[in-house]
Amino acid sequence: MLPAMSQPTDVVLDSAAAYPEINALRAALARRDWPACRTLLDSAGSMERTGLIRAVCEDEGLEGFLRAVLAADPADGAASALLGTHLIDVGWKIRTGARAQYVSREQFAAFHDWLRKAEQVLIDGAAYNPKDPAVWTARITSARGLQLGLAESRRRYDRLTAADPYHLPGQLQLLQMLCPKWDGSWEQVHEFARDAVGAAPAGGPHGVLIAEAHIEHVFDADNRAEMMGYLANEQVRAEIYQAAQRSIWHPGFGRGYGWIEALSSFALLFMLLDDQRAAAATFTAMGNLATRHPWDYLADDVVTQIQQARTWALGGKR
Repeated sequence: MLPAMSQPTDVVLDSAAAYPEINALRAALARRDWPACRTLLDSAGSMERTGLIRAVCEDEGLEGFLRAVLAADPADGAASALLGTHLIDVGWKIRTGARAQYVSREQFAAFHDWLRKAEQVLIDGAAYNPKDPAVWTARITSARGLQLGLAESRRRYDRLTAADPYHLPGQLQLLQMLCPKWDGSWEQVHEFARDAVGAAPAGGPHGVLIAEAHIEHVFDADNRAEMMGYLANEQVRAEIYQAAQRSIWHPGFGRGYGWIEALSSFALLFMLLDDQRAAAATFTAMGNLATRHPWDYLADDVVTQIQQARTWALGGKR
């Protein structure tokens, strides 16, 4: 497992604190220096590259800039992936993360308009770059938002795995699609997570797939008693700890792509499992870093939730 970071005094949610290269990419984008952006993206590993693209996709004004880049070079896969991801992000902000019954007809219409714009960009991007994992990750996301169905989502996932068999960003997107709130079932969610984690090399962040599967399942419960009943299941508990052993507790676990996301998800689960020792070790490895998801499932005030959980884990009262 990772060594302890400095004693936390606050909660830092900015992903650039965990992945400093994000700041370099943000700066290059702010200058509209696409050659510098390409240098950074081209030097990153496959998962890191997709992570970087997702981390900077909210930059305002990206659409016009990237359309100009693509007009000059339609085969630029990085520009296609970033523009497609940006357009999806714009649409999803309009839709919000609420359940479908709380999203208005007008929100859905605007959401789908933006996703169709993204699809047009990504279809061209995939044609020019059929083995670009970032393009296929975005296409899995757009398929979910456009409700194209599991068969189409799996087809896109198959194209992703042909390029990168263990591409965690895309796996996390398909995991969402497999949830009952979208188009799947709990059996499909857990089977996919187990298979993906079992196939990926030990010591990586992929154990988060099993953690996320159980987080999604437990927060789908109708009440706290149902949540606690689910977490009391010995098979569920054993699977969570086995996933931790294969990922965040593995000697080879480092600070590559997905490390803080994995720790943050397991920290939430250990808190829910009332395992103070495991939670303490996980929060200690995180230092003052964390991620908004999945803590936003508890409440909108993510920072307070994390601070309270960390205080309890490190010996305070809940």
